[in-house]
Amino acid sequence: MPLPPLPDEAIAIGVRVPDWRAAVIAAGDALARSAATQPTYTQRMVDVIDEFGAYIVVAPGLALAHARPGPDVLAEGLSVVTLAEPVAFGHPHNDPVGVVVGLAVTSSDEHVQFVAELANVFNDARVIPAIAAATDAAAIRSLLGASAAAEELE
Repeated sequence: MPLPPLPDEAIAIGVRVPDWRAAVIAAGDALARSAATQPTYTQRMVDVIDEFGAYIVVAPGLALAHARPGPDVLAEGLSVVTLAEPVAFGHPHNDPVGVVVGLAVTSSDEHVQFVAELANVFNDARVIPAIAAATDAAAIRSLLGASAAAEELE
């Protein structure tokens, strides 16, 4: 299963944030801008970390922000935020985080499939630093193997 589309609206490069909450909010705002979610989904992503901790920091420098499927998820969506200065999420081994990927899915099955697909991409240790250093949306899409819009998938 290919990753959800990654339109320009879902990508933010060189964002300056004071802490992990603002980093997650930036990823959620990008999902909302791309029409994958309603703004309430962003707060649910923050709530997941408040409840369960920094387990979303899945590799050195990388956080995979997400929440359960819900009525505020309008379509499968992916967002990528690169941070001008990495921030700590509280993970004992993988902090600080410079890349936050937001994920929104409409079903639990899709969650498992998209996380597996992202894991395949990030198995290459060069991908996270390359995304962190990317200067445009096309480079980030290329590194992830994502498309710009749903129409390209047809």
